[in-house]
Amino acid sequence: MAEIDRDEFIAHLKPVRDLEPNDFKSVRSLVEAFSKVGGFTAAKIHEGALILKEMIEDKNSFNFLSFPAAPISTGLRGVIREFVKRKYFNAIITTTGTIDHDLARCFKDYYKGRFEADDNLLRDLEIHRLGNVFIPFENYGMVIEEHTQKLLEGLYNRGQKELATYELLRALGEYLENCPNKEESIIWWAYKNEIDIFVPGITDGAFGYQIWLFREKYRDFRVNILKDESRLSDIVYENEVTGALIIGGGISKHHVIWWNQFKGGLNRTVYITTAPEWDGSLSGAKTREAISWGKISKRANHITIEGEATAILPLIAGYLFEVIPER
Repeated sequence: MAEIDRDEFIAHLKPVRDLEPNDFKSVRSLVEAFSKVGGFTAAKIHEGALILKEMIEDKNSFNFLSFPAAPISTGLRGVIREFVKRKYFNAIITTTGTIDHDLARCFKDYYKGRFEADDNLLRDLEIHRLGNVFIPFENYGMVIEEHTQKLLEGLYNRGQKELATYELLRALGEYLENCPNKEESIIWWAYKNEIDIFVPGITDGAFGYQIWLFREKYRDFRVNILKDESRLSDIVYENEVTGALIIGGGISKHHVIWWNQFKGGLNRTVYITTAPEWDGSLSGAKTREAISWGKISKRANHITIEGEATAILPLIAGYLFEVIPER
């Protein structure tokens, strides 16, 4: 190994600078100031914001947005909705719970709660607890059942008896045209902007359960998930450059990186996760691990930001909303 001159090495380093009051004038100025603080998550938030800006501004890049369901029960739904409204991403891969929460919240409220609540008491009161979000029974399952069954009956009566998940969710977006709160919906904005939503684990949730119930009545109705895979195959083979913002982990994360291995890997990637790498889960696996599988390119611009998305993503979003003009 070649000897390194210590003074020359230090001369190439940037000194740590303190945050100053002027750095708090706007979200943009704060995130930009994170570049000088030197340490920890702040520096990663700045780097991730720059990668996403580059990804979104690249007109040749096909960009994926991946996230699990839980954040959609919170106000973070508004941030993700704004991403979809502004067409920052070209496709969404998520879980069935996202459909559940987005649909239910179009018609009913969820409420702020506490992690420390007495779950036995909540059960007696017929209130679900999702972390520190409270959901009355009637604001969840019954709402999803009513509108999913109406949607499926309408599709079936028009002769649409076999659909991919992206086709089914496009139809749900069209169904929401008559909802007074449609502009609060991620699904509706995806429909309006022709952004496909894929749900590879479609049966794992209330919406998927309603599909199963419907098929018990109409045995010739089916969701064709392999049609989703054909659409994803077309996307990765037709687009030389791809990028992804991946929040959390699980099936939605893996489905993005899985398909992108067939084009030589994602070219830009930002992960936001609370999961530790040492537990061996995909949720905790960092971007560099995906390089070993060819799911992220060796030449990719990528970063893993450790932290909870409801705190981190609004900072990044605020920066992006300031620096990227609305389309």
